[in-house]
Amino acid sequence: MSQPFKDAIGFCKTIMRNGFDAYVINARLQKVTLEDAGAEMELDISTEMDIGELSKHFPTIQPSTEEGIIGSMKEGGVTYYFHQGDKAAASHPEECVSRMTPRLLKELEKRGEIPLSAVCPWIPGVEDAFEGFADFSEGQVRVLGIPDQALKRDYLLAVRIMRFSANFNLPVEANTWMAVIKGARRVLDYVSISDIMDEWRKVEAESMWQFVQMLFDSQLMHGILPEVAALSRVKQIKNPEEGEETVLAHTIEVMRHYPEELPYDWYGTLACLFHDVGKLYTAEYDEGHWTFYQHHRVGARVTRKILTRLRFPQQDIDLVVELVRNHMRPHFMLTDRGIRRFKSLDEYPRIIEMVRADIKARNGNYRELNHNLKMLDRADLPEEIMEPLLNGNEIMRITELKPGPAVGIIRDALLKAQIAGDVSSSDEARAFALSYKEREQL
Repeated sequence: MSQPFKDAIGFCKTIMRNGFDAYVINARLQKVTLEDAGAEMELDISTEMDIGELSKHFPTIQPSTEEGIIGSMKEGGVTYYFHQGDKAAASHPEECVSRMTPRLLKELEKRGEIPLSAVCPWIPGVEDAFEGFADFSEGQVRVLGIPDQALKRDYLLAVRIMRFSANFNLPVEANTWMAVIKGARRVLDYVSISDIMDEWRKVEAESMWQFVQMLFDSQLMHGILPEVAALSRVKQIKNPEEGEETVLAHTIEVMRHYPEELPYDWYGTLACLFHDVGKLYTAEYDEGHWTFYQHHRVGARVTRKILTRLRFPQQDIDLVVELVRNHMRPHFMLTDRGIRRFKSLDEYPRIIEMVRADIKARNGNYRELNHNLKMLDRADLPEEIMEPLLNGNEIMRITELKPGPAVGIIRDALLKAQIAGDVSSSDEARAFALSYKEREQL
């Protein structure tokens, strides 16, 4: 800490010991301006003291005629300006602490950190999405100037900050992030949902999980998607070894894994965000564990309500709702009939990848999914050859076998022979059953 700054803090302490508030205005910025200062160094202090009281403690202080400045004092080659602090009990809570002075504004202009929009409220021309942001070569997302003031000029910046952070995989500068959190309520009050969704649609599918995490961390999700935010309080078992997790944490992990197999699929990733939203409404605790029966059906209806509220086009709503409603199908070993019904869905490839991402997020077992992937090829075979020409009773009558595993073995072998084209009639099926029994000594 520089000596002028230490002295300024000492002056503030002197004032505070005498029963008045005092502080260095925008200490972070003034540290920077001191480092850049040439021969003339200046510091701004805010205080409740009037000039009479200040003169008692700082005899060299000179009254000022400038608006807002009580007086100035020169010590050790540094000029200290004492500004009138806020005294009104009814003043705006965020404006009672001074963050900017005319001198600091000029310093920011010199540094190029005050965009022209700070002076001119409206500038004709094409909007530049990067206006007001520091260069990303800094390795972080930072708004120029005072973050709180930047957001007050345009609260949509809060969403854009998160969009840039997610898409470019950059952290948000600490003061910028704090401004987003403080301004979250006003983002919801003043920014239309259409504008928020315009920003959201520019988030890459591969980065959407980070964007959603920031929506939650900033409390914006609680206003935009309260049904999803509530999943942070719903617990489920991740897997027997790792125990419990929140449904929201699982949801974000599914969103992270989904684009690994289907990159750039924005709508599929969005469906992953809503795939478990029905668990909020179907959760039941029974015999020491949670159940979520039919959460996919309930979730589909909730998703339709949410997307309608977010003003999505109807065709987009129908697509996402279909993915949510059917995402549980491949979690079970499907029969021939089941795999045909599943493959008749237009979006079955997306559903398969949703299930794969779900398994990855849980560190789960691929047994059911692998079975269904193998069964997909059989769904293209003619339906008439998917059932054996002989049922179990007919096989037992022809082969004189008693009920048992041997009957099932012959039935499966007969079905494979039909698929291969070696058996095509009832007579051939009877002959196959007898020969198979004798050959395998069943």
